Amino acid sequence: MLPAVRGGPGPRKRSAVFYNPAMAADRDLAVAFVGALARVRPAPRTGWEMLAATGARGLRLVEETGAFGAFVLTEANPEAFRVLSANARGRPGVTVHASDARSAVPGGPFDYVDLDPYGTPVPFVRTALDAVATGGVLGVTATDMMVLAGAQPAACERRYGAHPVRGRLGPEGGLRILLAFLARSADERGRSVRPLFAYVRGHHVRAYLELRDGHGIAPVGAIVPETWSGPPLGGGAPVGPLWLGPLFDAELVAALEVPRTAARPREVATFLERVRAESTVDVPFYYEPNTLARATGVLRPPALASLIEVLAARGYRAGRTHARPEGFRTDADRTVVAEVVRALGRG
Repeated sequence: MLPAVRGGPGPRKRSAVFYNPAMAADRDLAVAFVGALARVRPAPRTGWEMLAATGARGLRLVEETGAFGAFVLTEANPEAFRVLSANARGRPGVTVHASDARSAVPGGPFDYVDLDPYGTPVPFVRTALDAVATGGVLGVTATDMMVLAGAQPAACERRYGAHPVRGRLGPEGGLRILLAFLARSADERGRSVRPLFAYVRGHHVRAYLELRDGHGIAPVGAIVPETWSGPPLGGGAPVGPLWLGPLFDAELVAALEVPRTAARPREVATFLERVRAESTVDVPFYYEPNTLARATGVLRPPALASLIEVLAARGYRAGRTHARPEGFRTDADRTVVAEVVRALGRG
């Protein structure tokens, strides 16, 4: 059943195929992001949702943020397009097209482009990058986590040109592989990207990036495990190329608010609280107390709050991460983190 686009009760039309209720909180986050964007900079006025399906995401952005004067939604599947057309009917400024998202649409370049495929975004990336205006924003989802997070390394090499991180850090590695791929793709087109809000959530990764014209120096590179001083990545082979820069724009993240119309307000509030704390310690990869205890031979994992408190007292940045409930990031060297774990274990 397809709920009303505002995330509340009451369907417009039934669909057993194209609406994914599991992504309701992610659509809440999209509304939160565009709302925050409008508060910290000139609001986006034009938008394009490339793979709109029934319009659950794009129509919520139009109605709930009030930011867009013109918004285009495209969908190639005939059944989905019929539902999309019914949902969009009578909405001011909204235009729908039955077209392939790999082709440009009238109205561009756009201040905001949303690419939310089932699986990989790779086939649509070039069109998306070309469709974003200078200073505009591209939102991208990838759900092919078996590929990005290390279970299918050969496929990751073919699709993204990268060797993935395996194990518990694999999902964040997948996010950073996607960002690196987008940065390289943009550079090929004479453009540069800067993540504003990029995260791991459930079985997908999502990134919002600002696009600029001209080549930039992107923090993209491989990590060699033997010389890497951050959280252990496992294995001896280099991983990447990865995005090694920040995932968040701190000012924008601070402006994120739970939408009044959120379908899952408590879930979104908890997530945003973690992200705001994390944006102050925006470094690649995270630790977990249980894995640290095993690695250092400590019998009982130290309390997360204690680890963060001791590291902060020593002058390092440390804070929880959105990626794992018990994970934390820090700019302290791995040897310092191990020393703190052992000291807490003796206490």
